[in-house]
Amino acid sequence: MSQMIQQTQTTCPYCGVGCGVDARQLNGELLPVAGTQTHPANFGRLCVKGSNLHDTLDHNGRLLTPLMSGNPTSWDKALNLIADKIQQVLNSHGPDAIGFYGSGQLLTEDYYVANKLMKGFIGSANIDTNSRLCMASAVAGYKRAFGSDTVPGCYEDLEKTDLLLLVGSNTAWAHPIIFQRISQAKKNNPDMKVVVIDPRRTATCDIADLHLALKPGSDGFLFNALLAYLANHNALDHTFIEQHTEGFEEALTQAQQQCSDLEAVAQQCDLPRADLETCFEWFANSPTAVTAYSMGINQSATGTDKANAIINVHLATGKIGKPGSCPFSITGQPNAMGGREVGGLANQLAAHMDFAAADRERVKRFWNAPGVAEKPGLKAIDLFKAAEKGDIKFLWIMSTNPVVSMPDADLIKRALKKVELVVVSDCMADTDTAAFAHVLLPAASWGEKNGTVTNSERRISRQRGFLPSPGEAKPDWWMLAQVAQRLGFSEQFDYQKPYDVFIEHARLSAFENGGSRDFDLSGLADMNEAQFEALAPIQWPVNNTFPQGRARFYDDGYFYTLSGKARFVSNAAIMPVRVDQPGLLNMNTGRIRDHWHTMTRTGKAGKLAQHIAEPFVDIHPQDAENLGIKDKQLVVVRSELNEILVKAQLTDAQKRGEVFVPMHWTERYSKQARMGSLINSDHDPVSGQPELKVTDVMLSPAELDWQGFILSKQDLFASDKVTQRRPLDCEYWTVGKTDTGYFYNIAGSGAGMDILTEIKQRLTSDTECQWVCLDDANKGHHRWACIANNQLQAVMFLHDIQQPLTLNQTWLIEQFNQPELDRNTRLALLTGKPPGQKEDPGAIVCSCFQVGERAIQKAIAEGASSAAELGEKLLCGTNCGSCIPELTAMIKSYTPAQAQAHELATELSES
Repeated sequence: MSQMIQQTQTTCPYCGVGCGVDARQLNGELLPVAGTQTHPANFGRLCVKGSNLHDTLDHNGRLLTPLMSGNPTSWDKALNLIADKIQQVLNSHGPDAIGFYGSGQLLTEDYYVANKLMKGFIGSANIDTNSRLCMASAVAGYKRAFGSDTVPGCYEDLEKTDLLLLVGSNTAWAHPIIFQRISQAKKNNPDMKVVVIDPRRTATCDIADLHLALKPGSDGFLFNALLAYLANHNALDHTFIEQHTEGFEEALTQAQQQCSDLEAVAQQCDLPRADLETCFEWFANSPTAVTAYSMGINQSATGTDKANAIINVHLATGKIGKPGSCPFSITGQPNAMGGREVGGLANQLAAHMDFAAADRERVKRFWNAPGVAEKPGLKAIDLFKAAEKGDIKFLWIMSTNPVVSMPDADLIKRALKKVELVVVSDCMADTDTAAFAHVLLPAASWGEKNGTVTNSERRISRQRGFLPSPGEAKPDWWMLAQVAQRLGFSEQFDYQKPYDVFIEHARLSAFENGGSRDFDLSGLADMNEAQFEALAPIQWPVNNTFPQGRARFYDDGYFYTLSGKARFVSNAAIMPVRVDQPGLLNMNTGRIRDHWHTMTRTGKAGKLAQHIAEPFVDIHPQDAENLGIKDKQLVVVRSELNEILVKAQLTDAQKRGEVFVPMHWTERYSKQARMGSLINSDHDPVSGQPELKVTDVMLSPAELDWQGFILSKQDLFASDKVTQRRPLDCEYWTVGKTDTGYFYNIAGSGAGMDILTEIKQRLTSDTECQWVCLDDANKGHHRWACIANNQLQAVMFLHDIQQPLTLNQTWLIEQFNQPELDRNTRLALLTGKPPGQKEDPGAIVCSCFQVGERAIQKAIAEGASSAAELGEKLLCGTNCGSCIPELTAMIKSYTPAQAQAHELATELSES
């Protein structure tokens, strides 16, 4: 039989880098994905999340049919109910009682139809997006300075620059392919300087020439001080300032009045003055500079001012619009930029137009709309607060999980209970938000969807489907158009395919534009369908002036303000308000390497779950000692709003007085780890973006009696209904996927045998099992293994919480794949360690090749002194490269002598 490989070029659905992906099938069977060699964002590279996309495409947990009140229904009935409810609310309460909440996971075509329906035909701008949580302050900063939401540079600038400031961005984990490009550029040009400005010492610091571990929230002081320093050291570009900007004197006066005293600024930022001066001197003397900023700047109650403080120093030095120079906001989501293009935020209209009368009239005529919304709508926080008050009667949530991701996340629960009709369109049935839906609509997912996305450098790429949608799943644009038709707007929403939507979107961008607006796709507006299907990645604008797209804006000195000049924005730096109370620590939040947002997709990939398997809190060892907290101990993290239960990780990468909690864990994957429930709803008054980096919390050891883990071939939480779960009855649990089944970490109070008995009942309800048990009641140790047909079905290890178990699970996980257990393996199961001389690999560091810390430590002991040498020996770091910073850190931590001593100590402790 001949082997036929079918290949589809598409775009990764994770971060804003926008990597090209080759999805391959052999005789209809999906193969591992690969990076597209010709895609200008990644040139064939993929991070660990992208490399494992093929492992997330199974239909387990998918929403396969429309549900009303939890019961299957037809599309007709579901869509009729939605349209009828919208019409009823319009008649009874008016358009502002209707709300939509979208996502950077939507394709541009989905986003466009949603905004057209809401703002043009329902007549309300109460449509916002989870991009409000990550990009709104960057958008507001650009618009205040440039007159438009225009990212001025491109990824090539990160490679061409003499100085790169990475601000509030753990690029190595959040945008790994950009990090790899920067790392390679630094190798190619050893004179290139990299400064990381971040309260934490993250993996990104691996390539830093200087790390400024500033106090959370003090970025505005730093950049205002830099502006004053540049003026005081004759480092301004007076010609650029005079010819192309306005408002400079006011901004400089403000900066000098507040931030001229470097010693005072250094104290305010909690930085050594010498380090601050070094950074400033580099910026002043570097011919080119890029400041790449992300969530650490944006997710702030003063995020817009911080963004403008960054832009100010680039305008003051003319470091904008030229290769290697620009203020560069790195987006968090795959299509946050596409959402901004179509007016995805509540304060925008489509095609980068606003609510000015001329823009409203223009959009109304183009859409042939009855009444375009007259004013900006409610931004995300205010939208859900209005729902909690009962003012929102209908709410449609698309491809996002606000019950987890929003601040004051329990308010979101209360809000959804108040809304008369909640519609959720999602690919997965069992999300925290789906539990509150009256109507659940099955959405097509990555691999099935067809349309476009726009990455951080304004590059539009095609996302192409290569799999059929399971069950009755449909694209979001189709659902929205069907509702619009039922509301009486058939002619204006007569879309048959994504091509129809994209062409209308492109034509609107060109409508009465003539160069007056930055966003212009007139060069694509007359494409035929075949050209759309074959569309290669291209940066907007695409028009007569830039038929092949434009890499950089502002090289011509023209900005989109009324005067055509860029605006300096005067801003007084303000520190976040903190409660002055002994014992309070500041909680920072963010991403980890191998997971994405609320784990809806990455939670399905076994390899991605093993790098960091449980929710945690990073804390400095001295703070931990003061609080009586030990490493790997379960701790309660408590704020004024709520508390969560997570594991402590002691690390001196975390500054004293501060802690870090990841954002990913949901009630689907952990009993009590939604960090959003701790955070209040303070937000930027300009952008509406919430403050997610500054939260006062207290930590204390959890008072529990036992803890342990379970490995199981079957999902212990599964129930007859896909929208319901059966979690375990204990104080702490987490669940995740392995390559062979599922893992559970558990802890609780009282008799641990009770939970073991409950689990045993679940495991044996459908399967005849032989149980092998080792119980030591005096020490509180229980180890049980379930075997059926000489194949491993489950293992359960429980122990007294005062006697922590350091056993690694990797070898046990591997045994579930064995077609038959030999005698030695059966005997070894309850030891948790491989029989004979076979070595346990230890905790997984390289997810791509499943290389564990033991093998890495051994290689270091044998003389490997670089990540490249480890890669040659073990393959780790040679695929996606996401683990290279950790490999480098391990090399720094383990000299050969230390590694040998560690190996000996480990052997003695286990013998």
